[in-house]
Amino acid sequence: MQTFIEQSIKNTLDGKEAERILRSCVHCGFCIATCPTYQLLGDELDGPRGRIYLIKSMLEGEVSTKQTMQHLDRCLTCRACETTCPSGVEYGKLLGIGRQHINQKISRPWQHRLYRFLILQSFPYRKRFDLILKFGQIFRFCLSEKLKSVLPIRVKQTKFINMKMHSRKVILFAGCVQPVLAPEINDSVTKVLDVLGVSVIEIKNEQCCGALSHHLTAAEQALSFMRKNIDLYWPVIEQGVEAIIVSASGCGVHIKDYGYLLREDQEYALKAAKISTMTKDISEFMSEFELEDLKIDNSINVAFQSPCTLQHGQKLSGITESLLQRLGFTLAPILDADLCCGSAGVYSLLEKNISNKLQDKKIESLMQGEPELILTANIGCLKHLQRNSPVPVKHWIEEVAASIR
Repeated sequence: MQTFIEQSIKNTLDGKEAERILRSCVHCGFCIATCPTYQLLGDELDGPRGRIYLIKSMLEGEVSTKQTMQHLDRCLTCRACETTCPSGVEYGKLLGIGRQHINQKISRPWQHRLYRFLILQSFPYRKRFDLILKFGQIFRFCLSEKLKSVLPIRVKQTKFINMKMHSRKVILFAGCVQPVLAPEINDSVTKVLDVLGVSVIEIKNEQCCGALSHHLTAAEQALSFMRKNIDLYWPVIEQGVEAIIVSASGCGVHIKDYGYLLREDQEYALKAAKISTMTKDISEFMSEFELEDLKIDNSINVAFQSPCTLQHGQKLSGITESLLQRLGFTLAPILDADLCCGSAGVYSLLEKNISNKLQDKKIESLMQGEPELILTANIGCLKHLQRNSPVPVKHWIEEVAASIR
């Protein structure tokens, strides 16, 4: 695709990257077939090809409007289009550039700015989020039914403590909301890896991975989180840990991008690249093991909802399904397994109408094989589906840990 990016942008880091990505797009339209928002809304500008056109026009100096911002906001960043694209267009990176630039050109209504500010000042900070959730649970009785439906039930943590010391060691990325909303997930990772002969190290004062801030165009906040995490991880990495394990695929895909996002940072570029290569989803790490030591006793029929950040973002399509089958689980067939559930980080809070419709479609798809249980690999998807699923929804590692004899 021929481009004429404005001179004021052209030679910047974003300008060069946008031009590189835009030139790889041949406008074939294959991406539209797998775009959830295009399928739902039927508007070309709510599909990847239309959004690419809008970003290109904006970077070439054409007037951007609130409608342009709305079309970019409606994107789930599921990146199903990247999986489909025959030309390898890195749409997610281009969208990030487009969102940063539109936010500099168009001012949102003050209510929207305040809402986003409150999200950015609560969700990424584990202690703050925990405190807010505690208050919400205490005063749950006086909340409206609508607020009650989105307020998650707080789970009491039962820490797995019978750990042995092993020669093999990994860092476990805990996350910001996951330890508050579902502490049993990281406990289950610790238990399973202990059985497999791997010790887990949790990093004190670990920060949010930065994904939420990055997607809400709070670039400096995101970079600050990333640099702090690198500083915290580095002494442990130098001691010889073999990997950074992540059980939330939304966090994992972002940490794997640290090297890219900090590529021009002279102080952090090399360390960030190292951390990116060391980061593995728990399914990715476990697939290297024989697994007989786990002695799983479970043959129930389950449906696995593969998060977009796992199958499209990390390009790990089928890896968890294969692992579950190796462990003896029966997987129910799923129609349109590649389509988003509508969670997409805080998208379910910002674009509720679209998110709820996608949730309904995904649950209908997951239930076609009449599973007894729905398993997933990301805390956002888990909590989103739990709200309306007719069967229990869990992280797959929880079910594996619970099934160890």
